[in-house]
Amino acid sequence: MIDADERVILVSETDLELGEAPKLEVHRTGELHRAFSVFVFDDQRRLLMQRRAAGKYHSPGLWSNTCCGHPRPGERTSTAARRRLAEEMGVDCCLTESFSFIYSADLGDGLREYELDHVLIGFSTTDPRPDPAEVEEWRWSEVDALRELLKAKPAAFSAWFAPAFERLVSSWNAPAAPSQPA
Repeated sequence: MIDADERVILVSETDLELGEAPKLEVHRTGELHRAFSVFVFDDQRRLLMQRRAAGKYHSPGLWSNTCCGHPRPGERTSTAARRRLAEEMGVDCCLTESFSFIYSADLGDGLREYELDHVLIGFSTTDPRPDPAEVEEWRWSEVDALRELLKAKPAAFSAWFAPAFERLVSSWNAPAAPSQPA
């Protein structure tokens, strides 16, 4: 389920673009590249979670944030995040960048993540219409219950979810929905 021609942006630790390379190759060599993670909340302050489809080439069947991905060369991260949110989850909403962080994780099968991950936040009250090739299951999750589940069953979640989620909820504590739609 990976486009052999898909390319990602290689970056420095300060997010300076250094070039581009094929996505699968980068996940094999472990080069630092730009990524994003989208967290969409509803008006009840619940997080829209997805369980990655079984056919994904890495982290299949694991629970994760609303959507994630990589900007294409020449594409702004915020534009890519909104594009992938619509493609993957069938949701369209305004997104605001909250923070970025670097993480590294062994994904098994000779694959490795080493990403500078931009975390974006959005609000929606619409249930998603996910692409079944991308998403096996979805649910709205209470933040406190999710924290407990993450502690009890960390292996049920993608490698990037815990560090992004913990930083988000500890610094922002599940944001309130904006008073007016954007």
